[in-house]
Amino acid sequence: MPALEIAVTSAAAAAAAIAHGADRVELCTALEVGGVTPSQATVDATLAVCADTHVLVRSRPGDFVYDADEIAQMASDAAAIAEQGAAGVVIGALRPDGRLDLDAITRMGDAARAARPDVAITVHRAIDACISHVGGVEDLLGSGLPITRILTSGGAAAAGEGVVTIADMVGAAGGRIQIMAGGGVTLATIPALVAAGVDAVHMSAKRSRRDHFTMDPELVEAAGALVGR
Repeated sequence: MPALEIAVTSAAAAAAAIAHGADRVELCTALEVGGVTPSQATVDATLAVCADTHVLVRSRPGDFVYDADEIAQMASDAAAIAEQGAAGVVIGALRPDGRLDLDAITRMGDAARAARPDVAITVHRAIDACISHVGGVEDLLGSGLPITRILTSGGAAAAGEGVVTIADMVGAAGGRIQIMAGGGVTLATIPALVAAGVDAVHMSAKRSRRDHFTMDPELVEAAGALVGR
């Protein structure tokens, strides 16, 4: 059965997500703009309540084409996060021509693995901005990089709309890289994503609260039931 990963922005949300059926969490801050790297204190607090925490390494919101300084910063962040004990880092970058920036991804991944060899590497939704989503999977496989999983909506605004492409990505990965469906996931779309053969479902399970989002434990429980918990 697929794993259930919940995007969270705090230790309290991580603890609640795990208590209500999530297998692991992805930690970030500023979820309202797609998420950026959280503070060291937030990482430490979250690891204290959830060992299986995967931390987003993203220096800024916006596109995924980064300059040399941004890549250096994210490589440093990835190493620091691995040293803190996070189960994984979530990274990604694009070249100006719309293909994955394998050099940047390698630099960030190598920095994390140098700090701790067993850290998991997730390539985030930068792949959804690729000129070819299946091609992005093939590029990662051909690179020989130790990628654990890919987070993708199949290039669509929401994963439920990209289910055909996601299924193609699952086929291209051939079990060598996990494919995790994420981005606009709703309870209604989880069954189709599971049927597409994904290894995991990623969702924020968020509710709007004034000017920000909070994690809804009831949504986590419902999602867990749909993936077979």
